[in-house]
Amino acid sequence: MIPYFLLYIALLSFITLVVYGIDKARARRGLWRISERTLLTLSLLGGAVGGLIAMQLFRHKTRHWYFYAVNIFALMLHAGAAYLLHLAAS
Repeated sequence: MIPYFLLYIALLSFITLVVYGIDKARARRGLWRISERTLLTLSLLGGAVGGLIAMQLFRHKTRHWYFYAVNIFALMLHAGAAYLLHLAAS
């Protein structure tokens, strides 16, 4: 079970990183943006690692404290879930 969960986290983190990058590119061009709700939802659903990496890599949403808060909370939540899955498998 744990390998599937980690694969899910990795895949969603990659997708989240790409979506943050797309939003940053759109912001630079003055185009229609991806909503903050969508970005944060992706992080909560499993993409927190990708969200945190994207924030630093693209310097995107770094002025919004709640992006750090949600991503760090989600990261702790996902780490806790992985730990519980590991315990259940033992």
